[in-house]
Amino acid sequence: MRALPFVWPYALVFWLAYLWSFASEYGIVSRGVEGVREANSPDRGSLRLLLGGQMLALMVAIAVSAFKVWQFPARLLLPLFEVGTVLILLGSLLRRSCTRTLGEYFTGDVRTRSSQPVIRSGPYRLVRHPSYTGGMLIFVGIGLALGSVLGLLLLTVTTLVGYGYRVAVEERALVAAVGEPYRIYMKECKRFIPYIV
Repeated sequence: MRALPFVWPYALVFWLAYLWSFASEYGIVSRGVEGVREANSPDRGSLRLLLGGQMLALMVAIAVSAFKVWQFPARLLLPLFEVGTVLILLGSLLRRSCTRTLGEYFTGDVRTRSSQPVIRSGPYRLVRHPSYTGGMLIFVGIGLALGSVLGLLLLTVTTLVGYGYRVAVEERALVAAVGEPYRIYMKECKRFIPYIV
């Protein structure tokens, strides 16, 4: 059976969700690429790793979804497609909420200021990196919707590694710039999932 994102009418639903979720990312990434070029950027290659890893993983995941040998059982393809598409939309909504909450402090690259406040409103009162949680939901959702075990594993691992490195770089930069208020926030709030991780 073909992967549902390539079968009508599922293709329409999937690709609309996909395009809608990534449409808001274009400006963020463009500003991030510009910021990385600055001589004193604390990004340490995290944007390049994140974008490169996710783009490569997406291309491979889409390609392997064509091979039946790596597909989930046929009876699971529709439920996984539905759950995956919902995760894509929820992840994008969460990232958009983070963009609004952080305002000028939401950047595509790692960038800090000493005058930067620790924001604890919106999704940031529950976790320190909700926008990365949203990103993970999007990529896991794509993997599920594609219906490929290998694609899902590839997208999940690549996303976890990319965001794991980004968070390590970002938190180091925030502690250096903001100091004790951010250290306290780190002790009080989990990274990605409230009260768990």
